[in-house]
Amino acid sequence: MKTLLRLLFLLIIAFCFVKAASFGWFFWKDAYEGNEKYKDSKLSERLKEHVYKLSHDIGNRSVFEPEKLDEAAAYIAKEFKSLNYYIELEKYDVFGRTATNIIAVKTGSVNPEEIIIIGAHYDTCFNPGADDNASGVAGLLELASLLSDIQIDRTVKFIAFANEEPPFFKTENMGSRVYAKSAKEKNENIKAVFILESIGYYSNKLFSQNYPPLMGLVYPSRGNFVTVVGNLPSRSLAKEVVVSFKKNTSFPIESFIGPGFIPGVDFSDNWSFWHEGYPCVMITDTAFYRNSNYHAATDTYEKLDYDAIAEVVSGLGEVVIEITKAP
Repeated sequence: MKTLLRLLFLLIIAFCFVKAASFGWFFWKDAYEGNEKYKDSKLSERLKEHVYKLSHDIGNRSVFEPEKLDEAAAYIAKEFKSLNYYIELEKYDVFGRTATNIIAVKTGSVNPEEIIIIGAHYDTCFNPGADDNASGVAGLLELASLLSDIQIDRTVKFIAFANEEPPFFKTENMGSRVYAKSAKEKNENIKAVFILESIGYYSNKLFSQNYPPLMGLVYPSRGNFVTVVGNLPSRSLAKEVVVSFKKNTSFPIESFIGPGFIPGVDFSDNWSFWHEGYPCVMITDTAFYRNSNYHAATDTYEKLDYDAIAEVVSGLGEVVIEITKAP
């Protein structure tokens, strides 16, 4: 009986430890006050306008509400066209309806056959989807705007993907899966892929950030940072992103490299590109590990921090410009 009680006690202690280690333990890191450079930026307002349009004016966007999904696709295509990009529409059938990937192309002047992809999904999981993933689409559109007047060596494709959310996630009907498979069949020389997945929710409160079990031991307690997530073959790209990002902004950034079976590591369109062997990183606010509104009706535009998104997008813009340079 005593042995059983001791075992039960040890199990309780172990459970409590693992649970406690799912919160960030680096609680002594200061709260991030933001960079004055972006406080009055028009970029923040444009990001908010995109998120408001997609999440508030349009709302839930999925093949189960095809009119709204089409309206979102039309909005994204219109924004790309206003920047004078060449537009490709990759259409495919799913559940008897048409889904569309919207691709804006800027051809490189030195090595046009070498391709950099920046992607974000524009569908939602039966909710307004402000953070997941209107924030990512807003970032996609503003990165396209930032690069529109810059001469680049490598070709860049800005892609808004359909059908990332359930019931399509990790199936052949995912928009990014359709694209990645086709790219592989065409032998596209994709050098790097950046997936923008939920980049709008930040908090300076202690213990506002959660992690998979035990990971919290080595990561921050405050959910005020953006994260670069990669698998082992993408670790060099992830390192390059972090180094370049830190050179251009003081916004907090963390990184994680690990296998896809860890919950949250391959939870977006990065899975599709990893599946085909392309180097790919996901840029994220960590979604459900931080944002309690994830996949809920409360994922609305006013809960996001647009000054923070502006810093993230500006930092990523410099990262992309560096990576588009011919070696």
